[in-house]
Amino acid sequence: MENLQLGTQWDKTFPRSEQVEHKKVTFHNRYGVTLAADLYAPRGVDGLLPALAVSGPFGAVKEQASGLYAQKMAEKGFLTIAFDPSFTGESGGFPRNVASPDINTEDFQAAVDLLSVQENVDPERIGIIGICGWGGMALNAAAIDPRIKATVASTMYDMTRVTAKGYFDAEDSEQARFEKRKTLCAQRTADYKNGTYARAGGVVDPLPTDAPDFVKDYYAYYKTERGYHPRSLNSNDGWNVTSSLSFLNMPILQYSQEIRSAVLVIHGDKAHSCYFSRDAYAKLTGDNKELMLIPGAVHTDLYDNLDVIPFDKMAAFFNEYLK
Repeated sequence: MENLQLGTQWDKTFPRSEQVEHKKVTFHNRYGVTLAADLYAPRGVDGLLPALAVSGPFGAVKEQASGLYAQKMAEKGFLTIAFDPSFTGESGGFPRNVASPDINTEDFQAAVDLLSVQENVDPERIGIIGICGWGGMALNAAAIDPRIKATVASTMYDMTRVTAKGYFDAEDSEQARFEKRKTLCAQRTADYKNGTYARAGGVVDPLPTDAPDFVKDYYAYYKTERGYHPRSLNSNDGWNVTSSLSFLNMPILQYSQEIRSAVLVIHGDKAHSCYFSRDAYAKLTGDNKELMLIPGAVHTDLYDNLDVIPFDKMAAFFNEYLK
């Protein structure tokens, strides 16, 4: 682990906590991509600590919601890292602005690699937190990596399901998927010819008056002073158009029923995305799984609303299962 030369200014969308020490670090994944992270540690605490790796939302950066989660959990006694997934933010990898169900699951495992070798971390007490689209990635990582002893999926999306089937599975047909494949693969040809990758655009701006409520919620977070960040894909030009291709072909929750470690799934019961958590939870097995629905909360409330995000519950969950 080494310090990044990325400046020392506080570049987060949330205030700095005086209870926590912070520094920037790098690590690498199994594919050789260098990942950038913010490390948060409880100030003045000695001995081996339980540790957490945090990432998400999908299209966000570590200076947004994941950093807030990491800092709050460090206040509660955990050593935490919030990392930028491969190809995004301050992390490496080319092409830029692309996601992968395989590589992004590996990013979580690489974060566990890093935490496992820290002198002040107990390698038997490591958990992960995935927010939004990285909630699904976190469950996928928990399915493959027994070193992960506890997982929180917060306001999760299953990005492979929504890509292949559309919202609420409204596009779940062979023909609909074929049309997506034609469009995306035609874009591949155009990108190769042009030597650049067309961008899909982030959260729509200006906001149409007839936009769905959840799009208005995204705008209120990503496009305003509340949550805007210059490196965030959702705040700016978005993913590459072709980024979602592999999500059409590789469902990430294939083996989630085989997760033996503890899982806490958290969602707002008024969120448009709540069905992802309900269905993911229904597939989990064992008596160490829990679904927590937050009354009245929408999807983005769990990004930064400190009155809604159940940090005390998460701390109790990790303290129980990271023994």
